[in-house]
Amino acid sequence: MKDNLRISNRVAQIQKSAIHEMTRLSKEVEDVAFLSWAKPTSDTPEHIKEGAVFAIQNGLVGGYSENSGLMELREEIVKKLKRDNGIDANVSQILVTVGAIEGLAAAVMASIDPGDEVILPSPTYSTHIRQVVIASGKPVLVPTIEEEGFILDIEAIQNAITPKTKAVMYCSPSNPTGTVFSEKQLRRLAQVSLENNLMIITDEAYEYFTYDGHRHFSIGSIPEMRKSVVSCYTFTKTYAMTGWRIGYLHADEELIPQITKAHIPFAICAPVVSQYAALAALKGSQDCVAEFRGHYLSARNLMCDRLDGLHSVFEYYKPDGSYLMFPKILLPEGEDSTTFCKKLLRQAKVSTTPGIAFGPTGQGHLRLSFCVPEEEINKAFDRMETYFK
Repeated sequence: MKDNLRISNRVAQIQKSAIHEMTRLSKEVEDVAFLSWAKPTSDTPEHIKEGAVFAIQNGLVGGYSENSGLMELREEIVKKLKRDNGIDANVSQILVTVGAIEGLAAAVMASIDPGDEVILPSPTYSTHIRQVVIASGKPVLVPTIEEEGFILDIEAIQNAITPKTKAVMYCSPSNPTGTVFSEKQLRRLAQVSLENNLMIITDEAYEYFTYDGHRHFSIGSIPEMRKSVVSCYTFTKTYAMTGWRIGYLHADEELIPQITKAHIPFAICAPVVSQYAALAALKGSQDCVAEFRGHYLSARNLMCDRLDGLHSVFEYYKPDGSYLMFPKILLPEGEDSTTFCKKLLRQAKVSTTPGIAFGPTGQGHLRLSFCVPEEEINKAFDRMETYFK
């Protein structure tokens, strides 16, 4: 039967997701300290759930919405983009998507042809690599500068451009490193893209979670980039709504119909009940976002303190944003991050994510998530201290 399977080369060449594989393996171990998945453990705020309940009770969620999303929701997104991202938008430039992830996939499908190259700063979110491969594009992984906290290497990006290069795709704040790419660097990247007629596709899922004076900057706010940027956002991280699967993107009105052509066969429209929840999120109090940020900052500081206690095992850069960090493994056995993480799971009962999942430069690292209760962090590090000593 196996010999008769007809699997596309696009999909066959994709490796199994290390993130989800560690989740699967973790379920085989009793009482795991779980630091491997970038999923907030906080519940969705009450006013957001109430917005969804109201829509359900009033018969608003049983049918499709417009492909581009509820008009009222897109109007609120326009206000948010102006207020928080410095982007002057209108509703014809907004597409509501199934999380940021479907928006990113639709943007990639609409932007590149088979054989086109897409530059991704590495390490990068593993799903971005897969999205380029599924579109029959070629991911070109350009290392970031690790010794400076995984910042962009603009010169290396310039040197990686070929006649086949079509786009640059990045995540800031970064998954997995937590780096916040500075406005200065992103303006330089914008100039490179304009000089070479490249698209920029952004994943800004962690935009509200920045620390220590670092600020998120949206490259789509640069007026000259208006026709060259697809900016993807999500409610799932901002409001602890990962299970609601709701996000949106902003692009020029000439691009939106083309991206919508890819969005429709992927999704038709985003879940309508989730759109009403997202509307409640934007119209309601934003205190919950500040509370989440405060919790993540405290949890980040705790994780850094605990890593300091394992300085012979890990070396790290304190993340500027997100709720993720990417320590380097100093032990010889850390050269194979997958084996290292599996041993840590089975022998210490601590679930982490191997760095190789995020590109070749991730080898020798592991990703840790601090969007968990602080007692979970202490539990994991108590176990690691015992294990390594």
